[in-house]
Amino acid sequence: MKQLFMFFVLLTTLSSCEDVIDVDLNESAPKLVVDARIIKNIENDDAFARVKLSTTKPFFETGTTHVNEAMVTITDANGIVYPLPNLGNGLYGLDPFIVEANTSYTLEVDYEGERYMATEILEPVVPLEFVEQRNDGGFSGEDIELKAFFNDPPNEENYYFFEGLSDRGDVYDTFNDEFFDGNRIFGFYSVEDLETNDQVTFYLHGVDRNFYNFMFVLLQQSTDQSDGPFETQPATVRGNLVNTTTPDNFPLGYFRISEVSILTYTVQ
Repeated sequence: MKQLFMFFVLLTTLSSCEDVIDVDLNESAPKLVVDARIIKNIENDDAFARVKLSTTKPFFETGTTHVNEAMVTITDANGIVYPLPNLGNGLYGLDPFIVEANTSYTLEVDYEGERYMATEILEPVVPLEFVEQRNDGGFSGEDIELKAFFNDPPNEENYYFFEGLSDRGDVYDTFNDEFFDGNRIFGFYSVEDLETNDQVTFYLHGVDRNFYNFMFVLLQQSTDQSDGPFETQPATVRGNLVNTTTPDNFPLGYFRISEVSILTYTVQ
């Protein structure tokens, strides 16, 4: 009987430890998130403008909060205004888009009575030249690793944003030429389960110092790059856009104008 009583007391004690604790998190008002770019392909001179708009969301909520009610325009240095139509799911774009070197372009987003703006110029880039494959990489010595090479122009301050994209996984990186000015350098691509006949597409973007710093911080914060660097980050990283209506309600994200070199490689 004593043992039965002790078991009952223990069971009652354990049951009393199952209270649900509600965590009351401080939630700020949603902020506008802007992923905006004008991209010019140096291989064929084609260019396009894309602006993806969303808002931040509470910590425990999932999914993307698309913004489809904004007015988005790009204005060049001559005052010509290019409206970007809504393509759905928070994406606005114009294709083709004529972009010239040494000309400033201003992005303007009007949303919920507030105006967000940023001004940039086209940043040049050098071409990707070839891909080198290694079949004995990684900790196992059996992983496939790829290097996409390019030649940095000498006696210039250059910054790059590198992407290696495939169905097996995506890799992002940033470079500045402080230590390899005028030399050949490569972007490195290594993901699990890469196999013969897999196709990897490499993108080398020319960017300025501010975007390099912005993206460098984002990539340092991203423990998993599978969803891209513009997903929700653990800390606020300020971009180049400003809210001209309510400066304290600043947006997140960036507007950049880049030349890009694209090279597609089939794993041997």
